[in-house]
Amino acid sequence: MIRVVPDSNVILSGFTGEFVSTSTPGELIRRWQRGDFQLIVSHHILNEVNRAFTSSYYQDRFTLPRITGAMRLLRAEAELTPITVSVGGVASHPEDDLVLAAAVSAKVDYLFTGDATLKKLDRYQGVTIVTPREFLTRLEEKQTIEET
Repeated sequence: MIRVVPDSNVILSGFTGEFVSTSTPGELIRRWQRGDFQLIVSHHILNEVNRAFTSSYYQDRFTLPRITGAMRLLRAEAELTPITVSVGGVASHPEDDLVLAAAVSAKVDYLFTGDATLKKLDRYQGVTIVTPREFLTRLEEKQTIEET
């Protein structure tokens, strides 16, 4: 099973686009729910998502039951990893260092992010860093190979 850490912005975009057929982050949420890959999060990532959901942007677009349902789904179905590896000064923001630390700590295959600075790393301590679109393409290629 492919193991992935997403940054919080991709998770938020995924829930925003969950019901939009052309949304790449939305498609990733749907594929995660189908079991195409294992989503790994840390307390830091969950807290960032939860904090964003309290902003007026999401409060204006999502109902309280939808926000509660999204957080419940993440807590129940995503694997929670402790951060056991320290990462500092690698990303442009300390918050992104914590996302990278979660990916390395969990020994995931991929970290998917929309952050250009993180993406420039390409790989970090065994973790491949890709955009959501790149990860979706890799999933589709893997599915095609498995079907043949």
